[in-house]
Amino acid sequence: MKLEGKVAIVTGASAGMGRDIAYYYAKEGAKVLAVARRADRLNDLAESAKDLAGEIVPYAADMSDKTQVEAMVEEAIKRFGTLDILVNNAGIMDDFSPAGDVNDDMWETVINVNLNAPFYSTRAALQHFLKNGGGIIINVASIGGICGSRAGAAYTVSKHGLVGLTKNTASMYANKNIRCNAICPGGVETEISTGAYMQNINKAGMEIAVTGPSVRLGKGHEIATVAVFLASEDSTYINGQCIAVDGGLTAH
Repeated sequence: MKLEGKVAIVTGASAGMGRDIAYYYAKEGAKVLAVARRADRLNDLAESAKDLAGEIVPYAADMSDKTQVEAMVEEAIKRFGTLDILVNNAGIMDDFSPAGDVNDDMWETVINVNLNAPFYSTRAALQHFLKNGGGIIINVASIGGICGSRAGAAYTVSKHGLVGLTKNTASMYANKNIRCNAICPGGVETEISTGAYMQNINKAGMEIAVTGPSVRLGKGHEIATVAVFLASEDSTYINGQCIAVDGGLTAH
């Protein structure tokens, strides 16, 4: 097992990629604090993993709330005695609006969840990693973090910021045995497309964003296996990288 004895936090774990990452981590022997707002979904996840080598512990928290984000890290250390892996997966989509059409509410909400929350959790986890002699951070960004036209302005800026946080963290802490990488998924079958801002999309922005080759939607487990790799000893020389997992969408 690749993660036996490791302790991980996975945010956005109630559905989609986060759920699969938490499950695959437990399958590989990790103890996982699975974090999301929907406690019932987390309880179902924990129940589904009860026969796995590792363990999933539900923890309800809102990633748009700084206090709850920081408490999440404290809870993992309190419950398990340590923390080895932080997966910042929670995220929300915008409505594909270009900058001139973005309202303040959407801007602030998307930036809070997609960028501020990973920053706050990273900052909190780093304090423990430095004392503990190392750690691993995996940020689930997006191809919207390496391209300019795959979403609206708010989402694109948030994911570009997350890519920047990934690279800066990797370079600043490389000599402290702390690695930080990002996974940049393309279209994946998750619930992000059902979010509040996706109910009234900016059609002009959407038309620009969806241009490119036609590829199938990815599956959550296809992201989870990459997250396992980046958290394992198989990837010890990979740091500061943003790995596109998109079926070739960004290759054109």
